Amino acid sequence: MEKQQNPLETVHANIAKACKIARRDPDEVTLVAVSKKHDAAAIRPLLEAGQRVFGENRVQEAQAKWPELQENFADTKLHLVGQLQSNKAEDAVDLFDCIHSLDRMSLVKALAKAFDKKHKRIECFIQVNIGSEEQKGGCTIADLPKLVAAARNSDIPLAGLMCIPPQDIEPAPFFALLDKLAEDNGLSGRSMGMSGDYETAIMLGATHIRVGTALFGQRA
Repeated sequence: MEKQQNPLETVHANIAKACKIARRDPDEVTLVAVSKKHDAAAIRPLLEAGQRVFGENRVQEAQAKWPELQENFADTKLHLVGQLQSNKAEDAVDLFDCIHSLDRMSLVKALAKAFDKKHKRIECFIQVNIGSEEQKGGCTIADLPKLVAAARNSDIPLAGLMCIPPQDIEPAPFFALLDKLAEDNGLSGRSMGMSGDYETAIMLGATHIRVGTALFGQRA
């Protein structure tokens, strides 16, 4: 009887398949396992299976569970994939290795100040409100060049752009648009694609995919 793949193996197989179609190297794609609202017991099996990049939505939640997990898995990288309040910038710089949600001038200032105070710089993705949705975070497409310039002037290392396409609409055009915006602004990274659409995102240039449900199952 054939051994059933675990969720991590399945996601890696799908990444490899999408990369083959797109004629890309799977090593170009970083899998960020989104562990928000999952406890240490749910995260540990992925760590033991070799997954080392994880995404959290909130600074406080990450502070509560990751220091203990990282005692045994010190090479783990933590990415902040949710909105960041300016007053949490210092805490975020202490804990995370990458921020995916830089989306406004006030946060550029707060992060630059935190970087200087902590003598530490971490890569940031600028989040773009790719579908112009009022309820979503992210800078407008029109404001993107100004925000990129401000981040560069503040010596914030830019990894690339991030987006969350509108729900229940074909995501491919939004991924293609983010890819073009990244290219136009001279940025190499594209953080795009989640559990339902990461293969499409890979075929359209994603360098970082943020996958939660496909790895952890539905949250209670």
